[in-house]
Amino acid sequence: MSLIKLSFALALSTAVLSHCNAAEIDKPDHHDTAPVDSISHQPVDPIIRREGTNVYIEMTAQVTDIEISAGVVYNAWTFNGTVPGPVLRVIEGDTLIFTLKNMDSSLPHSMDFHAVHASPSSKFVDVMPGEEGTFTYSTSSPGVFMYHCGTSPVLAHIANGMYGMIIVEPKAGYPSDGQIDREYTLVQSEWYKEHSYDAFMNDEPDYVVFNGNDYGLVNSPLLAKTGDTVRIYVSNAGPNEVSSFHVVGTIMDRVYMDGNPRNIQYGLQSVMLPASGGAVVEFTVTEEGDYPIVTHQFKHVSKGASAVLRVTSDGKDHGGKAMQH
Repeated sequence: MSLIKLSFALALSTAVLSHCNAAEIDKPDHHDTAPVDSISHQPVDPIIRREGTNVYIEMTAQVTDIEISAGVVYNAWTFNGTVPGPVLRVIEGDTLIFTLKNMDSSLPHSMDFHAVHASPSSKFVDVMPGEEGTFTYSTSSPGVFMYHCGTSPVLAHIANGMYGMIIVEPKAGYPSDGQIDREYTLVQSEWYKEHSYDAFMNDEPDYVVFNGNDYGLVNSPLLAKTGDTVRIYVSNAGPNEVSSFHVVGTIMDRVYMDGNPRNIQYGLQSVMLPASGGAVVEFTVTEEGDYPIVTHQFKHVSKGASAVLRVTSDGKDHGGKAMQH
C-alpha cells in the first residue's frame, strides 16, 4: 500500500540555510528599539535554486505588518515578510550559498543559522540597510534547527519577529520515513509590547503563539485521516520561554530530539524544548476527533499557544468548530 506524504509548510516552504550576526547598534534611553520608520513591505518568496548539492538561497530582511491576533497588528522585523520566516529545507551534505538583502532602511540585520559550523565573526555578520551579503555554509548535521537574526541586541531582533525553521534532512532519511502519512511544521514563539526592549527584558509575553499568531491553526486545523501516522517538525523560537510540547489524546511514538535520527526516544507524553530547541515528533491517530496541540505550560495556551489536529474518516475538514484547551 502506497503512503501519501503531504508536506505542509505552514510558513513559506523551501530549501536553504543562512545566518544573522551582531554589530552593536546605538540604543536610545530605555532601550527603545523601534525603527525610525514604520513602513510595511509586502511579503516576498525566497529565491531558491539547486545545482547538484549546491543550494542558492536569497532572502530579505524587511519590516512588515503582521496580524498576531484577530485585529491586532504588529509592525514586525521579518525575513521575507512573514513571522516565522520561510521554512527552509536542505539535505545533509549540501552546500548553502546564502544571500541576505536588507530592505530595512533603519537597521542592520544578519542571519544566524543554528544548523552549520561557521565563524560567527565572519559568516554571521551584519548587512547594512540597503545592502546585501552572501555567505557559504556546509551542512553536516541533520536536524530541525532555528535560524534568526543575530544583530545586537539579538533579543530585540528575535522578539520583533526575525526567526524561522531550517530542516536539514538526513541523507539516509529517518528510520520511520516509510510509516509517515502526513507532515507539518510548527514554530512556537512569543509577542510582547511592540518594539519595547524593556518588555522583552522584563515582562511576561502578551501572546505565545504557533506559526506567528493565536488563531491560524485553530480556525484552519491541521488534517489527518483515521489511522494516519503524523510527523510534526517543531521548533521553539522563544526568545525567552520554554515549550512543553504536547498533543492531547495521543502519545508520541517516536521523538527525534533536535531532529537528529540518532537522538531517538520512544513513548513520550511531552517534549521539553528550550528556546531554540527543536524536534521531530511522530504519532498515530486511531480515532476520529479534534486533537489539541499545546504547550503544557497552560498559561501560554491561554495566551494563544494552541493548534488543532482534526482527524476524520476521509482526512477532510468537516468545518465544525474546533475543540480548544
